[in-house]
Amino acid sequence: MANVADYFISTFEANNVERIWGIAGDSLNGFTDAMRNSDIDWMNVRHEEAGAFAAAAEAEMTGELAVAAGTAGPGNLHLINGLYDAQRSRVPVLAIAAHIPADEIGTGYFQETHPQELFRECSVYVEHISDIGQLPRILPIAMRAAVEQRGVAVLVISASMFVTELPEAKPEIIRATQSRILPAVGELNQAADLLNGCKKVTILAGAGVAGAHDELLEVAELLQAPIVHAMRGKEHVEYDNPYDVGMTGLLGFASGYRAMIDAEALLMVGTDLPYKQFYPQDVPVIQIDSRGEQIGKRTPVEVPLVGTAKDTLRELVGLLTPAKSSRHLSKMRDHYTKTRERLDDLARPSRGSRPIHPQHLTKVIDERATDDAVFIPDVGSPVIYASRYITTTKDRRVIGSFAHGSMANALTMGIGAQASDPQRQVISLAGDGGLGMLMGELLTVREHNLPVKIVVYNNSSLNFIELEMKAGGFVPFATDLDNPDYAKVAEALGIWGRHVERSKDLPGAVDDFLAHDGPALLDVVTERQELSMPPSITAEQVKGFSLYALRTVMSGKGSELVDLARVNLRQIL
Repeated sequence: MANVADYFISTFEANNVERIWGIAGDSLNGFTDAMRNSDIDWMNVRHEEAGAFAAAAEAEMTGELAVAAGTAGPGNLHLINGLYDAQRSRVPVLAIAAHIPADEIGTGYFQETHPQELFRECSVYVEHISDIGQLPRILPIAMRAAVEQRGVAVLVISASMFVTELPEAKPEIIRATQSRILPAVGELNQAADLLNGCKKVTILAGAGVAGAHDELLEVAELLQAPIVHAMRGKEHVEYDNPYDVGMTGLLGFASGYRAMIDAEALLMVGTDLPYKQFYPQDVPVIQIDSRGEQIGKRTPVEVPLVGTAKDTLRELVGLLTPAKSSRHLSKMRDHYTKTRERLDDLARPSRGSRPIHPQHLTKVIDERATDDAVFIPDVGSPVIYASRYITTTKDRRVIGSFAHGSMANALTMGIGAQASDPQRQVISLAGDGGLGMLMGELLTVREHNLPVKIVVYNNSSLNFIELEMKAGGFVPFATDLDNPDYAKVAEALGIWGRHVERSKDLPGAVDDFLAHDGPALLDVVTERQELSMPPSITAEQVKGFSLYALRTVMSGKGSELVDLARVNLRQIL
């Protein structure tokens, strides 16, 4: 007769789960013991947070259920940040949270927590298995919740239960359904009437347009509408798109912002861009989303359309009349061309011995990467440069912690993405702060011999935090990072490493880095004083920078202003 752990493993095998991320420990012993004769790989990590991020990236890459596990108390608590990311990115992950002995719950026992409460906010389903009779029903329910709601499901189970005998139960096969959701005919007609009667329509598209690229472009052609994308929509919208005018939001640039603000009507498709200051004011908005509760969260919506993007756009195509004028589109495309030229000009090499401009580093990586590369930027300055200088193709992926916004995601998600597709080029664009936070995962890369390519933007600072401080009028404080030579650290761990300080050495180093057969780390000293200008400078930001300048002089750091002006002069000339 099989035990509970055997049932877990047989169910995962039947559902094509290929690996489980975690760290072994006493409360998981029964579970990991059941894996010894399984084809499922136990993916040992050095911190459970990294395991959860890796599982999130695996689920993002494959679209299938990924699994992570944590031991009782601190072990499963370490999963929380990565699970939050998976939940907010809407990818299917099942987490097994081992618990203290069942007869000790409520006594303040060693490592006691209350996982059901702790994981409730970062999951679509969480349940404590207190009786083995629950398991044949609860495990499929949890898995189905994760794949159908595209989120995190958590099962809490005490250590002793893993080795408890279970009456024979047949594993259930769980597969995500592919449903079509359409708005009512009257709502579609109302949206079409509004769009047909407007001369200046702009489309804002996000991750929800995945799989609807052709339909999106067909609607844009009929409306002669420029298409703006949010960061999570970049990989689905930007490629092969003659209507693309760039990105908006805090990471965006001027052309995307202008296309939004100049619109007389806005069509939102599969997006939840959270920054309300980037939406146009007092214009009618049509929003398409398969989740009705998401509609109107960011800006007032005149016509809500609850439906899957591909199917709803296809219905709209039959109701739209071709626009008589392309003036709005042409104007915004011209603006985009000029903005793109300006951004490309900022990506030139640094002179002499000056640190390398991060724009230049990103552009060199982009030009030399494969056409199906996976790029994973850290939150902070790397994600800004990825948004502006990574060129998407139909087969490239750009994934990251774009909704949760956590540091340390580049390396850890790179591990999960690479494990899911070992032959594909995976490039982690890591900030020095993010890499330092979970640097132990370099050992995970080496241990599993994952050929992840890790670029370090080494500016010896929490760079994006410094920019926020300056914009708010504060003199940067507590943002210095005393970094090692990360290339030497990598080499000490058995990973290929190279340290680069000058622009003239960068192209050859990048070629060697990407060509290396195995894991590799490229440590690049980048310019600390680079200003990542937002698409629109507010009066408060102008005031903040002025106050920062005054406080900097008064604090005796006036030379920093000179350096700041010198580095960024090319942005205003």
